[in-house]
Formats: sequence, structure tokens, C-alpha cells
Amino acid sequence: MTTPPPDRPDAPVAAITGAAQGIGARIAEVLEAAGFRLALLDRQEITAFPDALTLTGDVTNEADVAAYAGAVNERYGRIDVLVNNAGIACISPAEETPAALWRQVVDVNLTGPFLLCQSFGRQMLAAGAGSIVNIASVAGLFGVADRAAYNASKHGLIGLTRTLAVEWGGRGVRVNAVCPGWVKTPMDDASQGEGAYGDGDIVDHVPLGRFATPDDVAQAVAFLADPQRSAFVNGVTLSVDGGWAADGSWQSLRLDARAR
Repeated sequence: MTTPPPDRPDAPVAAITGAAQGIGARIAEVLEAAGFRLALLDRQEITAFPDALTLTGDVTNEADVAAYAGAVNERYGRIDVLVNNAGIACISPAEETPAALWRQVVDVNLTGPFLLCQSFGRQMLAAGAGSIVNIASVAGLFGVADRAAYNASKHGLIGLTRTLAVEWGGRGVRVNAVCPGWVKTPMDDASQGEGAYGDGDIVDHVPLGRFATPDDVAQAVAFLADPQRSAFVNGVTLSVDGGWAADGSWQSLRLDARAR
């Protein structure tokens, strides 16, 4: 854990999980540039943010989550934004998915965010203000073959988002979800390395004709984190997917529409 100097004592504080690389690292960069002080958690050591409070821990471990929330409160005395970004992928036919793997995916992608929402939510509710942004997926909006555990975890995360928005909105805490499409990250590299899909499988389906970038997701998070720009936004699932979820075309029609 690193402890930054006590500068900008009135600046808002954002807690971000899975911040060592990929989407989480870019979210941290964007929020830091927007004036947030950062409190970052990952299972890997975080070295790219020398001014941030950084911890190594596991979002599925209740003691680690409690220590994270306690450290943020001790260091900053406030929490304004929580971004539940930590997650793992799982590509496996449903009939071949071991129960242990199912539990691991649901634990990281759903139980972990619940524990973090609970711990940081208590602080936000006591303050009467806060914004929670859960990083879900377009896979939480529909079915994708060979991803039963992952899809179920992200569907559950969207359900949790909506429920907390209903419970906590009237007490000043907004809860929303961002649903990225396929993003170019180390997680995507690993999936493609296993032969699960190729670039064309994604690009040919997306109306905008490309993968999402970590910055696409981070800018959406920054919008939902900002109490000025999104003050009345609560309980939404914001798709950042280039139109993937909107496109009900078959493949030849999809590609023909793009070529006109």
C-alpha cells in the first residue's frame, strides 16, 4: 500500500477495483485527470499511480474488502465514487463447466461487487451522497453461447445494480451499470489466444465496425461518476457496445447495411 501526500483535501475520492491494467487502469487515469483522488485495489501490485492509495487484495474476500473500505476512510475520510471493475472471463460449454469454476466466476463478478457495494455503500449512505458504477457487460443483456457462468454473473450484476438504485436512490446514492461490448484488453487477448473467436467475429457484428477501447468505457464511467452531469441518472444500464445490442440483423444484412 502506498500513501500519497495529503494534497487536495477537498477533492472527491474514487475507489476502483481491478485497476492494475486494462479498463480499470484507464478508468483510474480518466478520473484522476478529472480531479478525483484515487483508491485502487487489484490482486496484482499497482505501480502506475504514484499519488494514489493502492492496495493488493481479493474482492471475494470479506476481510480484504473491509480493509479496503477502512483504509479509504482512514486516508481520505470520504468516498464519492465506487467503480466495481474487477472481473474474470469464462468460456466453457455449460455442460462441461465444473461447479467450482462456476462458483469462482460468480464469486468474482457478482459476490465481490456486492461486498464492495455493501462496505462503501454504508459510508455513502451515512454521508447522503455517492455514485456506484458497476462494470457489467452486453453479455448481461442477452445470451452468448459457451459463457453460462459469465453471462449469469453479469445478468446478476445488472439485477443488483437496479435493486440498489431502488433501495438507495432516495438516500442520495446513485447506482448504475456500464455494459461494454468486446474491448481490446489483456482479457480479450487471452480469450482469442484460446481460439474462442477472432477480430472479425466482433468487428463484423458491431455497427460501428470496431472493438471498444478502454477509454470508451472510462468516459462512460466518468459521466456516471459526475454528480453534475448525471445527477438524475439512477438504475440505468449504459451500453458501450457500438450498437451490438441494438442490431437484430442477420449477418449478410448487417454487412450490406455497412457497405452502402
